[in-house]
Amino acid sequence: MIYTSQAIEKVVEYFSSLPSIGRKSAQRLTYHLLKQSPEFVEGFAVSLNELKQYVKYCSKCFNYTETDPCPICSSQKRDNTVICVVEDPNDVMALEKTNGFFGLYHVLHGVLNPLDGISYEDIKIKELIARLSGIEEIILALNPSIEGEVTSQYIAKIIKPLDIKVTKIASGVPVGSSLEFSDELTLTRALEGRVVL
Repeated sequence: MIYTSQAIEKVVEYFSSLPSIGRKSAQRLTYHLLKQSPEFVEGFAVSLNELKQYVKYCSKCFNYTETDPCPICSSQKRDNTVICVVEDPNDVMALEKTNGFFGLYHVLHGVLNPLDGISYEDIKIKELIARLSGIEEIILALNPSIEGEVTSQYIAKIIKPLDIKVTKIASGVPVGSSLEFSDELTLTRALEGRVVL
């Protein structure tokens, strides 16, 4: 039932379709926008359009970027012999905040989950395998979930015969949580205490 206006309901529906935003939060955000100046709302709309227009995948690591390759992949200061494999772009940001990793990244954009129909073909594992020339270590920094563990074991099994060191970040990240919600110290210790698979 529409209590106020269709325009409000439409914006509430869009906001509530976003991850971790329920209907009440969506209503608060919508009413907040209504209180803002027309210039603010116009700027917000333009920035959303620019987000879709200019942001794309880096052709090497599959992180989000406006330039290809991304600033991390094109940096001369990074260690090009180490790749840290993560589930989502948010995880790259979380690890970068630690200032403790200076290699490259590879974003899978998901993990293996047969129950949801997510297989090898649906995430960026083939693209990871194609990048292994000259690589000395792969660090698996996937979220500590059952799906993350299965994906880590699958990747380790594929890479082991290639004589590349495969490590996994240490415990400390609680099971079932996401890297993006872990503090910098926990992530730094997890990277430093990584174990060989």
